Amino acid sequence: MMGPAHSLSGAAAWLGVGAAAAATGHTMPWPVLLVGALICAGAALAPDLDHKAATISRAFGPVSRGLCEIVDKLSYAVYKGTRKAGDPRRSGGHRTLTHTWLWAVMIGAGASAIAITGGRWGVLALLFVHIVLAIEGLLWRATRGSSADILVWLLAATSAWILAGVVDKPGNGADWLFTAPGQEYLWLGLPILLGALVHDIGDALTVSGCPILWPIPVGRKRWYPIGPPKAMRFRAGSWVELKVLMPAFMVLGGVGCAAALNFI
Repeated sequence: MMGPAHSLSGAAAWLGVGAAAAATGHTMPWPVLLVGALICAGAALAPDLDHKAATISRAFGPVSRGLCEIVDKLSYAVYKGTRKAGDPRRSGGHRTLTHTWLWAVMIGAGASAIAITGGRWGVLALLFVHIVLAIEGLLWRATRGSSADILVWLLAATSAWILAGVVDKPGNGADWLFTAPGQEYLWLGLPILLGALVHDIGDALTVSGCPILWPIPVGRKRWYPIGPPKAMRFRAGSWVELKVLMPAFMVLGGVGCAAALNFI
């Protein structure tokens, strides 16, 4: 899928988690719901770090472009080193390593570690990066050009600072779900993990499928492209994505938000 659909699906997924949490007695404070939705919307773009033309490659200028080139090469090397006889030959790393459940777990765990060990600055860094990505994904038509990039970074930095201050207040969710001393902000890894998985599921619906299960082999393939029957798949950017899925994500996100806040 394209960037806007990925970001919308990520936000909707976290709002759905908020609804489920409310139904099971672990209601999210509204700052956790808001921050988690923004982070998940941004994290839903992150697996495309292996694609030099993706939205994430433009988000941080030369830094993100260079990082995408490194991840592309790394992903390709892992693909070549682990492919089985049934896996096709390929020339790049897109939709390989960063599009797997293992990668999602690793970045989610890494984010939680940063949040716990990095203190306030670690939390601010995670918020800033993912809010930038969320803005780039959700408002993609308005974020083109170098001048727009600077405005996005300023908006993200300001938002991160304000939201971190709000969440840090007693009762606003710094210790949501994980309440033991020293576990504040441990939950920040969850929307990042979820965003990556939602991205993979979205890509699995497209023509090429997605090797979510790697490194678990399926038949003669280790990089088996999981997906529905071919008749149910669509091309990225097609009318199915724009006219059906994106409106559906908006509706589901709205319902999930209302349920998470106990309005319905």
